[in-house]
Amino acid sequence: MIDVYFWPTGNGKKVIILLEECGLPYRIVPVNIGKGDQFTADFLKIAPNNRMPAIIDNEPMGGGAPLSIFESGAIMMYLAEKAGKFWPQAPHKKYDVAQWVLWQTGNQGAKLGEQGHFRRAAQNPDNGDLSYAVKRFDNEAHRLFGVLNLGLFNKEWLAAGEYTIADMICYPWSVGWQMRGLDIEDFPNVKRWLAALEERPAVQKAMALGPEFREDPATITPEEQARRAGIMANQRAQPIPAEWRTAAE
Repeated sequence: MIDVYFWPTGNGKKVIILLEECGLPYRIVPVNIGKGDQFTADFLKIAPNNRMPAIIDNEPMGGGAPLSIFESGAIMMYLAEKAGKFWPQAPHKKYDVAQWVLWQTGNQGAKLGEQGHFRRAAQNPDNGDLSYAVKRFDNEAHRLFGVLNLGLFNKEWLAAGEYTIADMICYPWSVGWQMRGLDIEDFPNVKRWLAALEERPAVQKAMALGPEFREDPATITPEEQARRAGIMANQRAQPIPAEWRTAAE
């Protein structure tokens, strides 16, 4: 059984798509990132970057103790290798896939995340003039969708001539083109690719996750809302948890 530390964001849903496509048994362990579950001492042992998703494979490849992995790219490479699916291992195909997986984690996800951050921040006048930052990342969003469009020219799938983890990892960050101020008609290859992915049952199941994890805002006190508002912004280094120090003594 694979424990998946998950919250229904694009990053979390990438992993669920692959697990569903592979038919691997898994159990979701919710990590409420709005509440701050990602900063607990137990979770930091699994994911010191205090981000989900993360997994623990209780029956890892090669046997031995349970294996924990953080970072979605590493998780998807591991799961695909374990299942023997969606990541061909012949060198030309393997690294065709790997380059897109790394592009997604280092470029698409990171830059689109910054776009969302600055767009939200610009709505609060207390944050000052953020027009440069908004323009910078709006343009970057357009550029990144152009990269996908180039990569899909005359191709059904992104890499290796087949459906792979490259497509799965890029998809959840590509469906929100409208909220990013983009016109999908500018990217016809991406539009066709999105439509093909939307037909897959595993994709549909993963993308539908969300409502069952959400809290009713009416149940959250104003004090708790204020506490949560400061959790994600202006993070600095996490100290070694006291629980770790006690266990090491």
